[in-house]
Amino acid sequence: MDTTNQTIRWGIIGCGNVTEVKSGPAYQKVKNFKLAAVMRRNEALAKDYAQRHGVEKYYANADDLINDQDIDAVYIATPPDSHKEYAVKVAQAGKICCVEKPLAPSLQDSQAILDAFKAADVPLFVAYYRRSLPRFTKVKYLIDSGKIGKVRHISWSLYKSTSELDLSKQYNWRTDKKVALGGYFDDLASHGLDLFAYLLGDYHKVCGMGNNQQDLYTAFDTVTACWQHKTGVTGTGNWNFGSYSNSDKVSIVGSKGELNFSVFDETSIKIKTATSESKIFIEHPENVQLHHVENMQKHLLHGEKHPSSGETATHTSWVMDQILL
Repeated sequence: MDTTNQTIRWGIIGCGNVTEVKSGPAYQKVKNFKLAAVMRRNEALAKDYAQRHGVEKYYANADDLINDQDIDAVYIATPPDSHKEYAVKVAQAGKICCVEKPLAPSLQDSQAILDAFKAADVPLFVAYYRRSLPRFTKVKYLIDSGKIGKVRHISWSLYKSTSELDLSKQYNWRTDKKVALGGYFDDLASHGLDLFAYLLGDYHKVCGMGNNQQDLYTAFDTVTACWQHKTGVTGTGNWNFGSYSNSDKVSIVGSKGELNFSVFDETSIKIKTATSESKIFIEHPENVQLHHVENMQKHLLHGEKHPSSGETATHTSWVMDQILL
């Protein structure tokens, strides 16, 4: 499809909570993009979303949206265990695709998705949108410009207290090991681990282990990992979802200083060297995926490479597999 001089008409499969503010409106705000259709298995909810967001078409069947001749591109915003099924169909239909993160629950499924789009020669993007957020592109600039010298080590600790939903033992797909073996780790840690590859380069060696300490659900509730990037930078990570309090801290130590920031918390980037300390706060946009979607437009219409592709997301899936299996 020649996209250089026309509007790219998008459809969303799975217009749930993540698409209300985080992502959906971005497809309406970016130039040359149009949100033309949405799909949800509950037709009444799909209709409600379409009416509230000013979307012309709505469907209760994903195949109908994928095969709609008026749709050029599809954003898959469903739980990870359905990504492969829908993504392969989108590839076979020859349509541009963006898949929510993680790309799939396993490396095998991620590779199958990537292979399908390579075979179809169609662009595939993945919603690791932190690679496009100004706060984190600033972190990359600080690293690449040598602000803290040569990077030696990165560490991340993410602790969350047990939620009321967890304590109730009601079903939650995010903690069902059949959907996500690592539970909240799959949903949350994938963001940071993917970001670190963007900041410091691809991973070379990765190992880890998971455990279930609370016995509230089937997936892991604590995970620990260590790794080495191809650049030689070492890393460690600890994720626990049964802690007494919430904490999200990343530290990048270099030969001349240190950077501290959070992956999820709305905090400043802290820069410390032997002679100075400073802070930089960069606010996220209202629609947090806006810059990610803008970068898809630049990739498709202006040839500017998008930072989050099927290849980069599959590499992150490999990292997750190495930690959990």
